[in-house]
Amino acid sequence: MAATLGPESIARRGADVIVIGAGLHGCSVALNLARHGARVVVLEKDYSGRHASGVNAGGVRTLGRHPAEIPLALAARDLWHRIGDLVDDDCGFASVGQIQIAENDDEASQLRARVQTLAASGYDHERWLDAEELHARVPALVPWVSGALIAEADGVADPFCTVLAFRRKATALGARFVEGVAAHAAMPVAGQWQVSTSSGVFFAPRIVNCAGAWAGRFASQWGEPVPLSPIAPMMMVTLRMRRFLHPVILGTGRALSLKQRANGTVLIGGARRARLDHSRERISLCLPSLAASARMVCELFPFMRDAVVARAWAGIEARMPDDLPVIGRSSRHESAFHAFGFSAHGFELGPIVGRIIAELLTSGSTQLPISSFSISRFQKEKRT
Repeated sequence: MAATLGPESIARRGADVIVIGAGLHGCSVALNLARHGARVVVLEKDYSGRHASGVNAGGVRTLGRHPAEIPLALAARDLWHRIGDLVDDDCGFASVGQIQIAENDDEASQLRARVQTLAASGYDHERWLDAEELHARVPALVPWVSGALIAEADGVADPFCTVLAFRRKATALGARFVEGVAAHAAMPVAGQWQVSTSSGVFFAPRIVNCAGAWAGRFASQWGEPVPLSPIAPMMMVTLRMRRFLHPVILGTGRALSLKQRANGTVLIGGARRARLDHSRERISLCLPSLAASARMVCELFPFMRDAVVARAWAGIEARMPDDLPVIGRSSRHESAFHAFGFSAHGFELGPIVGRIIAELLTSGSTQLPISSFSISRFQKEKRT
């Protein structure tokens, strides 16, 4: 998509806050800032949800989260259960539960130990399922899988519809989205952030970096280089099948994400990656890896042997070396903020991350613990 902007007034190119990137997190930041009355401009080089936000599996998952992410994931899940109040759209959300299966005794011990660790920290959102309850919930699963963890309030949503709902609500509240315009550089000049783009310069006193797999460029410009790795997780979907699965199924020792959507199609993921030429934004699907994923699914769900794959795809995402995102204020600039690097598990966090960034901009603090996500953790590693 190419945007052609005609001559604009200074007022049209200025704002209170510039957000770079119109994925779900950028749209959520814009929405939450607009609710506070801020004039927001969102710059997007493609269109909203073009990459990771619009083409992921749509998991609303607290199950199996890193301990640092659990408070945010639980707060986000609360928002998902009343998502219509936030964006006037249900975003296709369904609370179907998510189940992480144990394929052997070692995996069962690992999952049971996690329940105990969570309980010691005061969390009870995950619990153990024995074989009887597991197969009552998932009768199509092979009988030799003897247990699992479940997060019953987890669910799924429609990724692209969600991005559009957040964008639509943000626009209704006054945020302005400029799509098809690539941001090249963002630098502070005389108390303003000046963002050079493919269609001229935009400026604002504050800025938010939500640029996903391209966020490292702006972090480096601000003196905060990060070891970001672009990745392209693959997905595939089947033709419609009769209903055999209600919860989302995750693997423990093997990469698996399996869900049957409301229309009967089956979505298969699990962090398998396509070949990526990041500079050209070109993706080549890895067919042997997709075939291995299909064989694993058929091994666990024999019913799937008759499935027909309709299509497969991948989106470009940013991965951090510790698989934790960067969320919070810049370590170098008081008026700059980051929200990127969600490492292929950021969809569920979108609603709460937007609220956190808006709180940081409007009040200077947030009640949720985000110190683990500071960009300064990479600068500390570099100095040691």
